Amino acid sequence: MNKRHTPEINAGSMADIAFLLLIFFLVTTTMDTDSGILKKLPPKEKNAPQIVIHDRNILEVKINQHNELMFDNRIIGPDEIKEITLNFIDNGGGLDIDKQPCTWCKGKKDKASSDHPSKAFISIQANRSSSYETYITVMDEINKAYASLRNRVSVDMYGQNYSSLLENLKANPENGEEIMAKIKAVRSKYPLLVADTEMSN
Repeated sequence: MNKRHTPEINAGSMADIAFLLLIFFLVTTTMDTDSGILKKLPPKEKNAPQIVIHDRNILEVKINQHNELMFDNRIIGPDEIKEITLNFIDNGGGLDIDKQPCTWCKGKKDKASSDHPSKAFISIQANRSSSYETYITVMDEINKAYASLRNRVSVDMYGQNYSSLLENLKANPENGEEIMAKIKAVRSKYPLLVADTEMSN
C-alpha cells in the first residue's frame, strides 16, 4: 500500500508578508496627539522693568476646581464675561502713560474701573484642576470683547471693521504694508493685555 504524502505549505515568505502588512498599517494609520493650546509668548527680557499696576486696572477672572467662573467674589456665567470685559476695557476713566485721555472710549468713565485701554490688564486665574474647555471658553469670550471694540474703532477710523481688514490682508498681500499699518493702529487703541496665573487653593 502506497503512503499518501501530505503537501507541505511553503511558509518561507509569510514573515515578509507580515512585515509588509505591518509597515502598511503603520504608514496609513493616523494617531491623535494632544496639541495643547497654541499661544505665542513674548521673548524674555533680561532686564525687564518693574511695572506698577493699580488694582482698578486689573480685571480678575477666576476658574475654580469645579470649573466655576468667579468675578468680584461672585459666581458668574460664561455669557457674562464678554460684557464685563467690554465695560472694563472701554471704561476710559483716566489717562494713559502719556497723560492723554481715551477719546474713543464710550464707557462709563468710572474712577473705580480701568483708566485707559492701554492700562486695562485682564488676569485669568485658573486652578490646576480646571478643564481646558472652561479656560478656552473664557479666552473666547475675552477675544470676542476685544474684537467688538476693535471693529467699532476701525469703522470710526477707516469705514470698515477690523475683521475685514484682516481678511483684506490675506486677500491682497500686495497692499500688505498699507493694510498692516491700519491693523496696528487699531490694535494700539485696544491692545490685548491678558495674563495667565495659577490660582492658589
